[in-house]
Amino acid sequence: MQQVPDMLKEKISEFIDMIRSIEGVAACALVSRDGIVAGKYFDRDLNEPWLGALLATILSSAESIGGIIRMKSLESIAIRAPDTSVMVVGAGENFLIAAIINDKTDPVNVQSQILAVAKMIGESM
Repeated sequence: MQQVPDMLKEKISEFIDMIRSIEGVAACALVSRDGIVAGKYFDRDLNEPWLGALLATILSSAESIGGIIRMKSLESIAIRAPDTSVMVVGAGENFLIAAIINDKTDPVNVQSQILAVAKMIGESM
C-alpha cells in the first residue's frame, strides 16, 4: 500500500522538475482540480491552501466561460503584470499546472512547453 503514494509522489516530483526546467519559470505547482497542492516549487512564501483553491476556481471559471462562448478548447489562462505573469493550464481531468513566469521570456515558448508537460500529466495521471 505504501508504494502507490511513494510512486505518485515521485511522479509528481518529476513533473515539477520538468516545469521548473522551462526557461522563465520562477515557481510552479501541480494542483488537483479541487484545489489541493500536490507538488510545488515556490521561490516565495505563499499561502498554499488558499492558492490551490483559487487556482482551481480560476481554471473552472475560465472553462465555464469558454463553454458559454463556445470556444473550441481552452489552452491556458494568463494573469499578467508588468514584470511577472501567472499561467494556469489544465493537465488532464485531475490536475492543473500553475507557473509564475518572469516576463523577460517569450510567453508563447513558455506556454508551448508547459502545454507539452500538461499533456504528459493528463496521459499518465
